[in-house]
Amino acid sequence: MHQQTQVLATDADDNPLLEEWGGPFGVPPFGGIKPDHFREAFACAFAAHAAEVATIAGNAAAPTFDNTIAALEASGQALTQTVNVFNLLAGAHTNDAILAIERELAPLKAKHWDGILMDEALFGRVDSLYQMRDRLALSAEQQRVLERYHVKFTRAGAALDGAAKERLADINEHLATLGTRFSQNLLADEQSYALVLDGEDDLAGLPDFVRAAARAAAEERGLAGKHVFTLSRSSVEPFLQFSTRRDLREKIFRAWIARGDGGGATDNKGIIAEMVTLRAERARLLGYPSFAHYRLDDTMAKTPQAVRSLLDRVWAAGRRRVMADRDGLQELVQAEGKNFALAPWDWRYYAEKLRKARCDIDEATIKPYLQLERIIEAAFYTANRLFGLTFKPRDDVPVWHADVRVWEVRDAAGRHRGLFFGDYFARPSKHSGAWMTKLRDQEMLRGDIHPLVVNVMNFSKAGEGEPTLLSVDDAKTLFHEFGHALHALLSGVTYPMIAGTSVLKDWSELPSQLYEHWVERPEILRRFARHYRTGEPIPEDQLRRLVAARTFNKGQATVEYVASALIDLDIHLQPVPGEAFDIGNFEQAALARIGMPDEIVVRHRPTHFQHIFAGDAYAAAYYSYLWSEVLDADAFAAFEEAGDIFHPGTAKKLHDHVYAAAGSRDPVELYTAFRGRLPTPDGLLKRRGLSKDAA
Repeated sequence: MHQQTQVLATDADDNPLLEEWGGPFGVPPFGGIKPDHFREAFACAFAAHAAEVATIAGNAAAPTFDNTIAALEASGQALTQTVNVFNLLAGAHTNDAILAIERELAPLKAKHWDGILMDEALFGRVDSLYQMRDRLALSAEQQRVLERYHVKFTRAGAALDGAAKERLADINEHLATLGTRFSQNLLADEQSYALVLDGEDDLAGLPDFVRAAARAAAEERGLAGKHVFTLSRSSVEPFLQFSTRRDLREKIFRAWIARGDGGGATDNKGIIAEMVTLRAERARLLGYPSFAHYRLDDTMAKTPQAVRSLLDRVWAAGRRRVMADRDGLQELVQAEGKNFALAPWDWRYYAEKLRKARCDIDEATIKPYLQLERIIEAAFYTANRLFGLTFKPRDDVPVWHADVRVWEVRDAAGRHRGLFFGDYFARPSKHSGAWMTKLRDQEMLRGDIHPLVVNVMNFSKAGEGEPTLLSVDDAKTLFHEFGHALHALLSGVTYPMIAGTSVLKDWSELPSQLYEHWVERPEILRRFARHYRTGEPIPEDQLRRLVAARTFNKGQATVEYVASALIDLDIHLQPVPGEAFDIGNFEQAALARIGMPDEIVVRHRPTHFQHIFAGDAYAAAYYSYLWSEVLDADAFAAFEEAGDIFHPGTAKKLHDHVYAAAGSRDPVELYTAFRGRLPTPDGLLKRRGLSKDAA
């Protein structure tokens, strides 16, 4: 640990965040960490980092890569580890005390980083190195790190005049506060809602595995004997698929899409208006016509026009398929002797019926074969076949909740590569969704530092003694997040700036989305899809039907997603609004403009669109999943062309140029090194069953 942190630990009074973590693999001592420890830890870490950076900026010696860039890379270790622990708990196991600290911390973090990234002397050192970069005899990795630092400083406003810097700092602090409020409002809405069912009439149509998960959720809330459905996607979607109670489907669906839009203390519309205005002003200060132009300038896409071109092409194909599917679903409604028009809360229910009719398969017959434990094994098996990794359970590593599991990861030569943490189940203390995060990044600057990588899910936990069963989408989500984890675990670079998932946003989803392909393959399903009661493998005829049905209802999934991405882009193409931005009216107008079908709702309505408003990680960049899907469809085709989904030569190139390379080179170079060329969207449309020859 950095020397400054050790000095702080001497002065601290029993604060585990300020001590050497001497436990297994340097994992934080979660059992001893209390919320109040974070205030002291952050105060000390901010001060230590500021002092380190001041020393670098004030160095009388001429700037060199080592005394400026490498020194910056080595600084702030205490802050990094404190932020990583806090962010994990704030997302995966929060409480009122942590939420309060999160609100206090948001503007402080923004202020701290603005002070560094807008420091004139420090930027002068970075800029001088950048201007003479071709004469510095740097390695390719060092060249990339220097370039990324220069981009980071300039995009943060380091080259602005004093008045502009001051205004930009005010904007950043305000945006940080607003993003935290947005996220906490959404969590409050999700925590406050439960659809409590009592009696067989309420449960009509629900399979045993759906009832078991709802019964466990009720017991967790002290409602033994009842059944509870929450606003977690893994709880809502099965109810919408199977419940014959149209009134209850409508009730939970309306609550689901109204998160952040309730008109009370947790309403997010006013927050969105402020954020859109401030982001637009920030972009203008930095010389861009809109926030979208600012954001996309540092991506593979580069321009809003390039993004819109891809989204429009996929939108047209997806909408065409949806309109045809809608007619088929409406026919099912009428065939049942009912005369209502199909509504959004009906789509999943009748789509399940239509899938059974057209493909002779349904979720209720598939789900018993998709046990959580077996799908975890499948993810590990795939990583072993592709990259030689092995995963050994560890029960001696501290965790933040009793449900969290830990595996030690070793490579083909038996060398330690890191730890993988799996936090799979929904609970009231956890934000919704699924994500990968890290407690420590891989690096070699301060020694051979191995990563500590976390996957967080929100699967509905089964009752005592019963296995947790997954939907097909759940299984894909597990593989998706594990693909992110592999990107971090296989990282093989020297510098933290470019380690693991620290890559351009529209490249970051390639390793995760590509990994999803394997869970859909017969070679994997034959081995790991086994009935939770009998242990029998999924029958071959059922397997064939499942694979054949892979593109069923892809029109709906495409339209839900692309509509969200188009709204995100349009929101952030706004110039500084002259009056309050009304997101409700904007959303309606945007959906009308693109011809959004009435029977479908966007995947993320703006008021609960965490990707773009709970911080700005995906703001003006939600398209990234689709951009990466163009790449991943083509990348998996390389294995198909080789005739082996574990083809050793292709896997080696994938390892070297995608997973292990991390952010060490430009993504265009990396993908070309792997595949020999860049792809077109044709493979994506074909994979989704949306190409004209598949329509």
